[in-house]
Amino acid sequence: QVQLVESGGGLVQAGGSLRLSCAASGRTFSKSHMAWFRQAPGKERDLVALINTSGGGTVYTDSVRGRFTISRDNARNVVYLQMNSLKPEDTAVYYCNSYPPEDYWGQGTQVTVSE
Repeated sequence: QVQLVESGGGLVQAGGSLRLSCAASGRTFSKSHMAWFRQAPGKERDLVALINTSGGGTVYTDSVRGRFTISRDNARNVVYLQMNSLKPEDTAVYYCNSYPPEDYWGQGTQVTVSE
C-alpha cells in the first residue's frame, strides 16, 4: 500500500503558477501508475492528470492540457504537478493517488486562484 502526503498548494492570482508535490511511501510506488485528482467545493473528485510507471506516458483532462505537467521521480518516490496559467476554476483541493486509485487518500493540498 502507498501512503501519500501532498504539499505545495496556496493562494495565487489568475495567470500564476504553483508546483504541487506528493511524497509517497510504500514499496509499490515505482510499480504504480500515479495521478493527480482535484475536488472543488460541492463537486466530486475528478481526475486531472495521470502518469505511467516509467514517467514516459501522461494523460490530461481537457481543461488542464497545455497548462499542467505531471512528472515523477521514482528514486525519491515523488510525483509532481506543475500548474501554469492558473484560472479561478482550478480552485480545489488537490490529491494524488495511484491509478486506479486505492481506498486510502492523503489530506490533499488546497489551491485557491483569485481573479
